Amino acid sequence: MLEIIGVHDCRVDSKGRVMLPSALKSQLETIISEGFIIKRSIFQPCLELYPKSEWNRAARGVNKLNRFVKKNNDFIRVFMAGVREVVTDSTGRIQIPKDLAQFASISGDVVLASALNIIEIWDKDKYEASIKESLPDFSQLAEDVMGQINETED
Repeated sequence: MLEIIGVHDCRVDSKGRVMLPSALKSQLETIISEGFIIKRSIFQPCLELYPKSEWNRAARGVNKLNRFVKKNNDFIRVFMAGVREVVTDSTGRIQIPKDLAQFASISGDVVLASALNIIEIWDKDKYEASIKESLPDFSQLAEDVMGQINETED
């Protein structure tokens, strides 16, 4: 499974393009030619950039849902809202579609933040506010989420 590391400050140009930082490109060099899928985040006001292989894994899970169950059908519709395929251009930039940029209030300064196997694309101020908001309760969150994990892998 892909593991992406790092938080990178970037800038969106006037045409809605963002340059992938070299530290990020080097982590993605073996898969960058496959392209990416960009979509709205479910839980946060940001975008998610999936390497194509990771998107295929997520889509296989969603595709197992029974579409004759209304809540499944509703979930699929919202999950897929605004999903686009994007590729890097010859200089290493990706184009952020206008409707997705509007959804995440992206213009100017942005943050590309690792979420292990995907990259979150945030408006810089919203990212900083989200981190600041999570800090006071992070120790409890860490215990709740990670406290039951006892295994370690090599």
